[in-house]
Amino acid sequence: MKAVAPERRVDFAALRKEFPIFERMVHGKPLIYLDSTATTQKPLAVLQALDRYYRTYNANIHRGVYLIAEEATQAYEDAREKVARFLNARSSKEIVFTRGTTESVNIVSHAWGRKNVGKGDVIVLTEMEHHSNLVPWQLLATERGATIRYIPVDRTGRLDLSGLDRLLEGPVKIVSLAHVSNVLGTINPVAEIARRAHAAGAVIMVDGAQSVPHMPVDVRTLDCDFLALSGHKMLAPTGIGALYGKREVLEAMPPFFGGGEMIREVRLEGSTWNDVPFKFEAGTMNIADAIAFGAAIDYLNEIGMEAVHEHGRELVEETMRVLGSIPGVTIYGPPAAERGAIVPFTVDDIHAHDVAAVLDHEGVAVRAGHHCAMPLHTKLGLTATTRASFYVYNLISDVERLGEGVRKAKQVFHR
Repeated sequence: MKAVAPERRVDFAALRKEFPIFERMVHGKPLIYLDSTATTQKPLAVLQALDRYYRTYNANIHRGVYLIAEEATQAYEDAREKVARFLNARSSKEIVFTRGTTESVNIVSHAWGRKNVGKGDVIVLTEMEHHSNLVPWQLLATERGATIRYIPVDRTGRLDLSGLDRLLEGPVKIVSLAHVSNVLGTINPVAEIARRAHAAGAVIMVDGAQSVPHMPVDVRTLDCDFLALSGHKMLAPTGIGALYGKREVLEAMPPFFGGGEMIREVRLEGSTWNDVPFKFEAGTMNIADAIAFGAAIDYLNEIGMEAVHEHGRELVEETMRVLGSIPGVTIYGPPAAERGAIVPFTVDDIHAHDVAAVLDHEGVAVRAGHHCAMPLHTKLGLTATTRASFYVYNLISDVERLGEGVRKAKQVFHR
């Protein structure tokens, strides 16, 4: 992919041609993929980086003294440096490679949580969390005898911060929240919450699974202690992600996984640990996908994250206009200017799965269900929603196809 000059508008229609999957047909119609919140499609640049590793320098890292092992190690560590720069971390030592957001949250809840959270302590979450940023903390609270408090969601889909100071009273150890809701698309005021959490003596963890792929994210500006992200939601393969942690916080944490590479010295009587970030990367890591993750970051940097964010906003605005013009469609969440590239909706009394099934036969792939956020759906009085989500390969014509499919669903079920 060629670099894009900052002053020139990105040609997203041309960019779409760099994704091989859009050459296929679904039920005899061109594929319209609107489920990028779940996982993104992969451009040729990423697929080629993955193939190149396996074809030309497949070797284990950090151990071999032969050429292809050194090449693999260099490419792996270059990818770590790319992630650090992408997030504006102070050092690549603040980036731990993981399988994704879920594993990153679990590392923090186990390694940091077991050391720092005890009986009577408080964990603060929000009512809009993905299960991956909810269940690990519930497990920790049960194990340690801690309490969980929740920042409520108001009827507009925004966090209600009016009672935040009260929620932060007492022995609050950590606040963990999504930067962008995977259901409503709400962009949460993380920097403000971090400031207030730190003032109360708590650390803050950010679920960046839906923000890092779609907008510029600066961990220093947010002043978060931890941030988790998934590569597969930003053009990289599945099974690779990262945990950002302030270096001093990571150094104070015990390791979570034990095994090779994360140790400095092993004796029968005990062991000592490697430096960060290697202390948290036990065994043979996902080398190939980390390298491809670096290629995905290169690809996004060439587009420009401001352009990615603006493109998503334009698609959301058009989606809310198109769906909002269809009788019986209800859209959930804040205005387009306050959300990521996500639009959840319901259609009359038609179940979300039925809407998605009709759309599938029209070649339009959307997600239907509770989207791993059952408490939020309960709060909204819903069992399920249909969710359309967008990325750099989507066009306004995709939104038009979505609207046509929703009208078709109404015709099918309301004859």
